[in-house]
Amino acid sequence: MSNIRVPNAKVALSTASVYPERTPDAFELAARLGYDGVEIMVGQDPVSQDVDVLQRLSDHYEIPILAVHAPCLLVTQRVWGRDPWVKLRRARDAAERLGASTVVVHPPFRWQRDYAREFEAGLARMREETDIVFAVENMFPLRARGSEVVPYAPDWDPVDYDFPQVTLDLSHTAVSGSDAMEMAVKLGDRLAHLHLADGIGTTNKDEHLVPGRGTQPCAQILERLATTGYTGLIVLEINTRKAASRTERIDDLAEALAFARLNFAASAAAS
Repeated sequence: MSNIRVPNAKVALSTASVYPERTPDAFELAARLGYDGVEIMVGQDPVSQDVDVLQRLSDHYEIPILAVHAPCLLVTQRVWGRDPWVKLRRARDAAERLGASTVVVHPPFRWQRDYAREFEAGLARMREETDIVFAVENMFPLRARGSEVVPYAPDWDPVDYDFPQVTLDLSHTAVSGSDAMEMAVKLGDRLAHLHLADGIGTTNKDEHLVPGRGTQPCAQILERLATTGYTGLIVLEINTRKAASRTERIDDLAEALAFARLNFAASAAAS
């Protein structure tokens, strides 16, 4: 009988996963369901922007804040100001104050020309000032009438660029039509953060399905991470906004957590 090795990676709940419920609800559900912590999606919910309130929620529910997702979306262009470097510094400061290890950041939009030009060098400078990990997330191109538009610079795919830490999002690999396992292998130790979700590859639709409900190799990615000694975070970032009731939303969040724990633990036991 082989020894069972329990991986060190923690499984966290993105606060975005409870939308249209709010950030405090994510803490409540993470505690109730047994998640190891939360990733704060900094967005339009004022609580997600307030470090003091976030710390009180963390203390009250006894749920650590393990990562901060900087406000990089189109709908959060005005959150924490319009300067993208100010956003990153505030995300870093929030992570340091809250005890989080990672800041998730998207590649710049193409129209953010100065930011895009300095992105790699600027991130390198910020890494020298802190122990916080800046994990650049893979995104996806947009397609219409046979043509492809890339709204990000230097690219939507950070794999071939000089980023020491990368977030692999398995819903985004579905949209882009990427080989998620190939990306994970190429990244190697640079894969510092996983957004665990699923998708079936609907054009231009970022689905964030419960893992196991789409076409992405979610179980295989977890197996690879477990057998290669992954110590980053596994973050469930799923879309529950169409849940017919709160009970259905809770069931989805519980199923997602069970999928992560089962596949990660089973993989470790088999290694």
